[in-house]
Amino acid sequence: MAFKKEIEVIIEPKDIFVGKKDAPVTLMEFGEYENEDCAKANEVVKQLLEEYEGKIRFNFRHFPLTLIHQRSMKAGEAAVAAAQEGKFWEMHNILFNNRRALGTTSLKLHSKEAGVNNKKFLDDLVNGVYGWQVQDDLKEGIDRGVKDIPAFFINGERFVGKPTFANLSSAIDSALKKTKKKSSAKQRA
Repeated sequence: MAFKKEIEVIIEPKDIFVGKKDAPVTLMEFGEYENEDCAKANEVVKQLLEEYEGKIRFNFRHFPLTLIHQRSMKAGEAAVAAAQEGKFWEMHNILFNNRRALGTTSLKLHSKEAGVNNKKFLDDLVNGVYGWQVQDDLKEGIDRGVKDIPAFFINGERFVGKPTFANLSSAIDSALKKTKKKSSAKQRA
């Protein structure tokens, strides 16, 4: 008698977005939770999501700089674990707000604050259950040429410059114009 192993589907970071599903502009960031510049960029992204509501969607990808920030890998795993209960964005913001306290025990407390109910959360973290998802993000970032974080991409194109509200807004406006030209060209065809 053969046993059928249950396959658990893991929600990957690449599939987690905030914003309107069919928004014309996708903003993607490679970053990590211990980095001060990433924390500042997170505040800018919140403003952008408000300002461009319905026009952009945002995707955060993990790029832990473990040589500098030893806890960034586990923090990324904690965010992926929270995503399994639909709590990625809650955990994402809590991790940035508590970037100086990202030890395993603190991550467990942060997960409760985010509304995560998984009783195995701590075990999953200790056992690296979501480590591959964070590693996949890191590999994709390296493949895309990411060296410094935060690194932003707008509709797949690398954003160059300091990720300020003004700079990212300008790049988003430009991307919106491109998508309008494409859609009006399609309508004429």
